[in-house]
Amino acid sequence: MLADKDRIFTNLYGHHDWRLAGAKSRGDWQGTKEILDMGADWIIDEMKRSGLRGRGGAGFPTGLKWSFMPKTESDRPHYLVVNADEGEPGTCKDRDMLRFDPHKLIEGCLIASFAMRAHACYIYIRGEFYNEASNLQVAIDEAYAAGLIGDNACGSGWKFDLYLHRGAGAYICGEETALIESLEGKKGQPRLKPPFPAGVGLYGCPTTVNNVESIAVAPTILRRGASWFAGFGRPNNAGTKVFCISGHVNNPCNVEDAMSIPLKELIEKHAGGVRGGWDNLLAVIPGGASVPVLPKAICDNVLMDFDALRDVKSGLGTAAVMVMDKSTDIVAAIARLSAFYKHESCGQCTPCREGTGWMARVMKRMVKGDATLQEIDTLERVTYQVEGHTICALGDAAAWPIQGLIRHFRPELERRISAYRDAKTRASAKAA
Repeated sequence: MLADKDRIFTNLYGHHDWRLAGAKSRGDWQGTKEILDMGADWIIDEMKRSGLRGRGGAGFPTGLKWSFMPKTESDRPHYLVVNADEGEPGTCKDRDMLRFDPHKLIEGCLIASFAMRAHACYIYIRGEFYNEASNLQVAIDEAYAAGLIGDNACGSGWKFDLYLHRGAGAYICGEETALIESLEGKKGQPRLKPPFPAGVGLYGCPTTVNNVESIAVAPTILRRGASWFAGFGRPNNAGTKVFCISGHVNNPCNVEDAMSIPLKELIEKHAGGVRGGWDNLLAVIPGGASVPVLPKAICDNVLMDFDALRDVKSGLGTAAVMVMDKSTDIVAAIARLSAFYKHESCGQCTPCREGTGWMARVMKRMVKGDATLQEIDTLERVTYQVEGHTICALGDAAAWPIQGLIRHFRPELERRISAYRDAKTRASAKAA
């Protein structure tokens, strides 16, 4: 278990003052100018050495992503965009960071923007996050008033402006190019790539889009050293991570711990264990609603990191652990996710526009068992025709939960279909 001294988010639960004075007392904004004085190349190299991978779901190396930005300034300004949309069902980690540790994010925005030669940063926040946006704006105003950001950020000579933009709550705007489109005032629909945002992003200029957690941890990594952060977790899965644990546990919570912690240990030590005991566990979705569900047999030993979960055909995603005990109707749970993805598809790509609706309708019938056994195979084939055939990953997100259900809970689907067919046969016989 991670020691308290190694936690980056020291006010995750809001027990302390979230404003500037409180943030400074916990170590934020300490030596920021000295970090900037080390130069952009040093900052990016340290971020690469730390092994930090994006905390928004994709897991792309953060330092490498920063390095894609042009190395010199030109007449095309550079932008950093922070994705605070957090629309993934089951995920609420960024929300607590925004509410209770906003200065970590603001300091991270300054350092990351400096490293990428960006004089402006936009934080795109989910419209429903009213209190989070309010706290964050207060913290931004405090940072300006204290000279921490603005024309001479932290006395470094670097001009840096930070803007908070409230979105309208569309899940698709969590995809980086759809977020950029929305920020520009257009319909939130993903762009074709290439060109990638590092070349042609916001307003046609070089842009990097990062998750809240990815940016917020950067100052602490640079203060304490890349090797310190890289010392947690397994190789290629380094650092600390904020996990969201919800569902059928005794103590749902957000908690920061080391990467590669066993899933069972994470649930039992931090969330008070599964309701009714570990043996009452049915399944876990380990990384937010878009990754495949895992049965108890895999959950017994799997580690919580990118590679371990990929190896069992799931994913770390946002590290939102959704726990389901044996009282769960697993088919109905996945059908509910199918309905969500059908609702949130932007409709731009035919496989997603048509496929999410078709999959949701079939899943609705599967809940009752009103299907044939052959339709299970048809459903699975369609998920693979949607996956990987769309501009963004929403098609994948809609397909994967169904694939996980069929992979691990096919007998339950077959049982329902047989029971429904038998009940229908008995009703027909009785009517005759």
